[in-house]
Amino acid sequence: MTKVFIAGQLPAQANTLLLQSQLVIDTYTGDNLISHAELIRRVADADFLIIPLSTQVDQDVLDHAPHLKLIANFGAGTNNIDIAAAAKRQIPVTNTPNVSAVATAESTVGLIISLAHRIVEGDHLMRTSGFNGWAPLFFLGHNLQGKTLGILGLGQIGQAVAKRLHAFDMPILYSQHHRLPISRETQLGATFVSQDELLQRADIVTLHLPLTTQTTHLIDNAAFSKMKSTALLINAARGPIVDEQALVTALQQHQIAGAALDVYEHEPQVTPGLATMNNVILTPHLGNATVEARDGMATIVAENVIAMAQHQPIKYVVNDVTPA
Repeated sequence: MTKVFIAGQLPAQANTLLLQSQLVIDTYTGDNLISHAELIRRVADADFLIIPLSTQVDQDVLDHAPHLKLIANFGAGTNNIDIAAAAKRQIPVTNTPNVSAVATAESTVGLIISLAHRIVEGDHLMRTSGFNGWAPLFFLGHNLQGKTLGILGLGQIGQAVAKRLHAFDMPILYSQHHRLPISRETQLGATFVSQDELLQRADIVTLHLPLTTQTTHLIDNAAFSKMKSTALLINAARGPIVDEQALVTALQQHQIAGAALDVYEHEPQVTPGLATMNNVILTPHLGNATVEARDGMATIVAENVIAMAQHQPIKYVVNDVTPA
């Protein structure tokens, strides 16, 4: 009997594919995230584990899963999994890249437009005190046209953001370890600069980097001191890339003009101070929360489990383990 444990409810697409392959499925259906203790108990006899990126798989979990052959992460990031420990056990870890790039890029653009045009502030106003009518100087925001967009991390999501905002006639700067081919830069209207130059010149800084030891708190007090006082910060990547206490200080001291966050340093908790600021937009990790993106992610995790069960090649292995 080959058992798949799914540590959270997934789109129906995943269950449909898995049931067609006659695998035994055990799914955690609680309203809250699965506890560490219950995960350990439920994975004890599992051959395959499908895990949402909100749930941690550490050494303790792996030690209690002697039959585990695959960890299929429902998400592009894998910071929730002890990759090294899984590699030592020769357990491949897979993720779900690519399929969520469009959704996350669209969400990022939505945050940028909403912040620049004060849409969320306006919605709150209309639901509370209301307004007295149109006036020339009332509730002014800013055009995006002509403003400089700075993208830290021009991978698939960053490029999808650049493609969309290039159409807004925004000059685009980007910074990362490796420069893109000039032909691709031309397509995106993007110019490669150092991180310091990007922070100094950009009117809007948007983050699209993976979370590593090098990128943790990449945006800190020193980074905010380089930014324009009129700049906006967008984080739809990983929460700990931003030192949120430094962000609170930067906003309070008017070092920058506003921020929009879809991810959080101590997710799901929000750093005190952010929720009370009118120039901050907070969304609950909605970046790829579309039917299309989540169905695509569900297909990937299910197809990898099925392929592994049938001794076929699997896709998107992130820890360089070759399945036996």
